[in-house]
Amino acid sequence: MAEQEASGLQVLLHTLQSTSDRESILAILQVLGDLLSVGTDRRIHYMISKGGSEALLQTLVDTARTSSPDYGILLPLFRLLVKVGLRDKKFGQKALELEALDVTLTLARKNLSHSQNLLHCLWALRVFASRVTTGAILGINGALELLFKVITPYTRKHTRIIRAAAEVLAALLKSKSNSRRAVNRGYVTSLLRLHQDWHSHDTVNTYVQIRQALLLCLKHIATIRSGREAFLSCQGMEILFSTTQNHLDDKSMEPIISVVLQILRQCYPKSLLPLLTASSAYAFRIPGSITSEPPRVLTEEDFEDDGDEEVDRDSDSEDVKEEDNDLETDMNKLSSKPGLDRPEEELKQYEAMCLELSYSFEELESTLEEDLNFEGTQRANHHHIPAAASPKQHGLNKDQSCWGLEREDTVQTSLLSMVKMGRSTVHLASKKTPAMKTYPKVPCSRLGIDSSGNEIPDIQAVLKEDVWDIDAISCRRMSASLANSTMPTESVEVIDKVLQTHPKDIPFHDPHLYMAKSRRTRSVPDFKMMAFPDLWGHHPPPSAQSMLERKCGVQRIKIFEDVRRLIQPSDVINKVVFSLDEPGPLQDTSAPHCLRFFSKFESGNLRKAIQVREFEYDLLLNADVNSPQHQQWFYFKVSGMRAAVPYCFNVINCEKLNSQFNYGMQPTMYSVKEALLGRSTWVRTGCEICYYKNHYCRSAAATGGASGKCYYTLTFAVTFPHSEDVCYLAYHYPYTYTALMTHLDILEKSINPKQVYFRQDVLCQTLGGNPCPLVTITAMPESNSTDHLEQFRQRPYQVITARVHPGESNASWVMKGALEFLVSSDPVARLLRENFIFKIIPMLNPDGVINGNHRCSLRGEDLNRQWLLPSAHLQPTIYHAKGLLYYLSSIGRSPVVFCDFHGHSQKKNVFFYGCSIKETLWQAGCPVSTSTVLEDVSYRILPKILDKLAPAFTMGSCSFLVEKSRASTARVVVWREMGVSRSYTMESSYCGCNQGPYKGLQFGTRELEEMGAMFCLGLLILELKSVSCSHQLLTRAATLLNVEEEALDHHLQSSSSSNNIATELDDEPPCLEEIDYNTDSSLGQEGSLFELDRQIRECAFNKEEGEEDEGAGQEEKPSQSPELHGKSRASNHWTSSCDSTSPSSETHIVRARTKSRPM
Repeated sequence: MAEQEASGLQVLLHTLQSTSDRESILAILQVLGDLLSVGTDRRIHYMISKGGSEALLQTLVDTARTSSPDYGILLPLFRLLVKVGLRDKKFGQKALELEALDVTLTLARKNLSHSQNLLHCLWALRVFASRVTTGAILGINGALELLFKVITPYTRKHTRIIRAAAEVLAALLKSKSNSRRAVNRGYVTSLLRLHQDWHSHDTVNTYVQIRQALLLCLKHIATIRSGREAFLSCQGMEILFSTTQNHLDDKSMEPIISVVLQILRQCYPKSLLPLLTASSAYAFRIPGSITSEPPRVLTEEDFEDDGDEEVDRDSDSEDVKEEDNDLETDMNKLSSKPGLDRPEEELKQYEAMCLELSYSFEELESTLEEDLNFEGTQRANHHHIPAAASPKQHGLNKDQSCWGLEREDTVQTSLLSMVKMGRSTVHLASKKTPAMKTYPKVPCSRLGIDSSGNEIPDIQAVLKEDVWDIDAISCRRMSASLANSTMPTESVEVIDKVLQTHPKDIPFHDPHLYMAKSRRTRSVPDFKMMAFPDLWGHHPPPSAQSMLERKCGVQRIKIFEDVRRLIQPSDVINKVVFSLDEPGPLQDTSAPHCLRFFSKFESGNLRKAIQVREFEYDLLLNADVNSPQHQQWFYFKVSGMRAAVPYCFNVINCEKLNSQFNYGMQPTMYSVKEALLGRSTWVRTGCEICYYKNHYCRSAAATGGASGKCYYTLTFAVTFPHSEDVCYLAYHYPYTYTALMTHLDILEKSINPKQVYFRQDVLCQTLGGNPCPLVTITAMPESNSTDHLEQFRQRPYQVITARVHPGESNASWVMKGALEFLVSSDPVARLLRENFIFKIIPMLNPDGVINGNHRCSLRGEDLNRQWLLPSAHLQPTIYHAKGLLYYLSSIGRSPVVFCDFHGHSQKKNVFFYGCSIKETLWQAGCPVSTSTVLEDVSYRILPKILDKLAPAFTMGSCSFLVEKSRASTARVVVWREMGVSRSYTMESSYCGCNQGPYKGLQFGTRELEEMGAMFCLGLLILELKSVSCSHQLLTRAATLLNVEEEALDHHLQSSSSSNNIATELDDEPPCLEEIDYNTDSSLGQEGSLFELDRQIRECAFNKEEGEEDEGAGQEEKPSQSPELHGKSRASNHWTSSCDSTSPSSETHIVRARTKSRPM
């Protein structure tokens, strides 16, 4: 049957090409039209495969070349050609080879006075022009000149033809050669005049499609340098800016505004950042390396032209998914296990980091009475250490406690019991009420009220700059020999006085200990100051904050403001008020209404601040040390503000293509006055938030040799709660290296060493001379008996790392939650300690964190791309972390789970990246044979468990693909080289959740810490679900839940997907959530070619079309004054000399092309 259909179609096509009988041709065209008018595109593609395009094109050429072309045949033929050509990716090339391009152009020239025939020719040209190379040929053959004869100034006649001609012209100008031709012939001026004319007369927006097509012509011309120069010389920026300002809120003008924005952004003159060099303001000499050259000053040579000579690309070429190209499909690389990257004898050094395997525990002879005495002593001597089991002391009330920590006056509740309840209901109340007002208005008096209602005397005096930032909050850098020296007496006294006046019980934080630790922290710039938030500590808000609702049109407003700054610079101050590159103070502290900035403290990052207007500042971030790039993290102090005044901050040198700042995320702010008043400290803040591409060029050095790339602007407005406050703004909740070291010391002092084995080791020294901590947590053996010691030493390992990327501070908050939970008295934590040994490296890149880097080490390299062949001298933390894992593997103690905590800037929720051979091959389209590829599918169990347990976690965003570009990451290397099937990266969004109980909420530190605890709970559930789980552990877990073992087992089976292997094999990952990261503002579609289908179908019902009184198709008749009816404004004012190729019958067509010089 199929053969008969094929042969029948081929007979029709063959007859169409060979016959000259008019009736036969019309009949065949009618049959083909009927066949293709119903069903799907599959019929059209089938016809194309049988030579349908060639047959139709050949018939067009033969019919057109007769002495008197028969338009009764040509018109239905054109309609059929367009329908087929839209689906044939090689249609343009076929038309070129069969000379159909020249034929169609000739027909168009001959029919300038016949609207119906001309319209069909224009439709065909539109399809031909969809291929850029074909469009270039049309341009060479005079298509541009022809179209400018058809496109007239404003008229209410022939609007369908004018629209079609403008759309053809826009398609032709995608070819750079055509764009250059248009510039050389002065068409930029003509297009701007046409735009102005149609804009000024089309007052009711009837002909938006024509105006949009004219603007698209300008947009395509602006892709070349000469086009932008011509546009600017014709005052195009001013024209488009002025013609749109009164229509920004008009929805019917949306297609116009969208294209105008794109043109303005393209033509905005590119400039260099107002910096001396793209490299970091801080330089660090790597020990043993050759002295590096001084940073090179940026010049125009860094920025090449954006491609005037670029080869035209075919618009119909098939796109290949970059992600699929990056997938690793080499089975040798996926499945083979490479050998050690170091001599085996080197692994012996890591025995000292695993003393738990050889320790004798003789002191376990102590009595229970001594244990009780110890607990009393601990609580007496360490008043700043909260009982880990008290929700009150964790800043959580009864309803908000999400860890189930034991309460002071009630029976202990385990986190495991929450599994029965399903997802946590923490913070749900916050979603039922309006967004909380973070900062209530406070009278600006010299008295304040603390959280207990007591007066706080003279807050203004306490907050003076010279008190807080010069004397009190200082940490003088000392040599190693003076590391134990005390701070200046005056500083300690002032801080003690403030702490006594404003006592604050922040769990696991001690300002005095923080100061002591800070003196030992080594930084490249040798910081002299501490930031107040890090010293004082963080008290989170009582509930999670909602995501910011994005204001419609905020991006376009910001772009227009940038354009206004360019063309109307009279009110621009442009004064540098802070710079790391300039020695000495730049600010006159007495200058009124000028903010004061500072960032020279641990984790601080602000390189330069420029006052643009009275309440607007451009900010530039510092690149990572020894790097010209990675500007994203910021953390700086600002003071001298006025309350109730919105200040606009523009961070103008961001690098990522897009950000969650476009999708509800807010930066964070810390107010010193609010902290002293006992209120929430780090909170989300800001409105009018927008992240978009700007006009500042990135140097080739900063882009790996690529030219033409630009930076991005993050802009947001902040209204400060108090006048003359001291506030800190940050990309995310800061967590410094000193905070970690302080936290670890307090944790160690908070536990009972008779029950909890908590050991701090130094993994290694960093390049900057800071110790990288390694923490071991497990339960002490019940006694020093052989059986108990054996059970202790045979516990499996779990390895967790974090903060390899310094700017991902959310990873540290998740780690903080995990650490505090693991040492707590929660029954789940006890079970975990009794069954596992946790090896934790909470900060893999201390130097980067200390110096305010976003991604790199002091060598300017991403440490999470160094795991394949790390160097002990250049990447010591990675080298020794890998060495420790090698050692555990060599003694048969590879971890059950390896997880590296990260932060994610472009997705929401918390999710895993894992490794799977089969899923990678499946995604890449490679055949997967279960007989040749054997894989442990248990890698999916833990994320499925967390999907059921953790409110923030979603399985839907997890991916288990192995990419070539990730071959040197921790996740892939540990999976491949150590054979750890459950090797993960856990990503936590900087923003928040779009699913589950936290949907619509931004993450606070409490939610991040909760995720750390939930991760630990997931490890326990994973063990309970494993085949090797002991009967004793199942019994104890069941006891915690007060249920029978069978009920527990049933619950665990139902809380996640079936553990059946066959089911797991078929359980492919769902598609990841798609987030629109379009960098353009409200990008308008240029009009799909398939819009022609609609026009053709409409035309098929109108065999005879006279001159239109108004626009046809979708255009409606505008209600205008009678004097505009029937009168075309085709005056000689708009005309100029044209080519002599047009026939004499075209004289009544208005010629819009002009040879005049640019305005």
